[in-house]
Amino acid sequence: MAEPIRNKRSEYTAPDTDYPAFNDMERAAAASLLAQNPKLVQMIQGRLGSLIGQSSGYIESLPAPVRRRVSGLRAIQKDHAKLESEFQEEVLQLEKKYFAKFTPLYEKRSEIINGKVEPTDEEVKRGDEDQEEEAEAAEPAEEAAQPDDLAEAVKGIPEFWLSAMKNQVTLAEMITDRDEAALKHLTDIRMEYLDKPGFRLIFEFAENEFFSDKIITKTYFYQNESGYGGDFIYDHAEGHKIDWYPGKDLTVRVEAKKQRNKNTKQTRIVKKSVPTESFFNFFSPPKPPTDDADPEDDVTSDIEERLELDYQLGEDIKEKLIPRAVDWFTGEALAYEEFEEDDLEAGDYDDEDDDEDDMSEDHDDDEESDEDVSSAYSIQCLLRG
Repeated sequence: MAEPIRNKRSEYTAPDTDYPAFNDMERAAAASLLAQNPKLVQMIQGRLGSLIGQSSGYIESLPAPVRRRVSGLRAIQKDHAKLESEFQEEVLQLEKKYFAKFTPLYEKRSEIINGKVEPTDEEVKRGDEDQEEEAEAAEPAEEAAQPDDLAEAVKGIPEFWLSAMKNQVTLAEMITDRDEAALKHLTDIRMEYLDKPGFRLIFEFAENEFFSDKIITKTYFYQNESGYGGDFIYDHAEGHKIDWYPGKDLTVRVEAKKQRNKNTKQTRIVKKSVPTESFFNFFSPPKPPTDDADPEDDVTSDIEERLELDYQLGEDIKEKLIPRAVDWFTGEALAYEEFEEDDLEAGDYDDEDDDEDDMSEDHDDDEESDEDVSSAYSIQCLLRG
């Protein structure tokens, strides 16, 4: 449906090794030259990038009748592109039509999660059908006995959304121990379509000790013009400025350092707030590069990577978490996820000790484990830039 921002730098293409004159010795010499001269590789990449879209002269060399036929084909291609745009627009309208049908189901789900209503006997029976078949095939497990009064005191499904998010891999990597204390108060996650191409994610919270907001939103916008094939092209996102209570901002931590006066030799404690890993950085999305930014610049490339990651996180919430929240809560959705091999390698995780100052303190005086910091690092450093 939508097309994310992509890195626009051209990849270096090796010479055609099938060409007879390009023998093994020449290939080895070229590879050695490029390996020793990274700047040469960058120059070649830039030169190739500048040639994209330029005519090779082949079309102009064709006979006039053939060029005329090519022009006719281009006209047909334009008609095809117009139909593709119409197709994508109709797909969007179809999505909106069925979203209106999904909405009552989401509302009923929210009421059950938050203890406002109980599911009907018929709903419980239909929901247990598959589980009963699996239970018959598995060894019977002993159920933990709970006092009736304790069971009655439980309202709805506690920490439903936090549990669902922690089972969704990309979101789980963003959630720190400190975030969990706030996300326990998350009562609903939903979305809505904009009048123009785009969507808004809505996070609803119960009253909590961290911020006064009951609703926190993030809105994703697409460009006015469609891309190749009629796809909507992602442009940028706008987040919600959270109204944190004093000393409760989870996106920063307080560092305390000793300073010694050179004249009096007296020491004092200086505290300052510095950015830190947090799921709530999600609501402060990166800014797109300016129009005059150099696409070959490392800073521009980094921004584009962060934009793409931020977009993908929003899509995961919209397309995966919200429609199948129950499956993420139970963990059943993991059976249908495709994991990259690199995601499962232990080498991706850093076991180095945290070298923060011993006097650094969090607002809740709890330190995050090294495992939490390392698992969140790759996403958080991109989002925060």
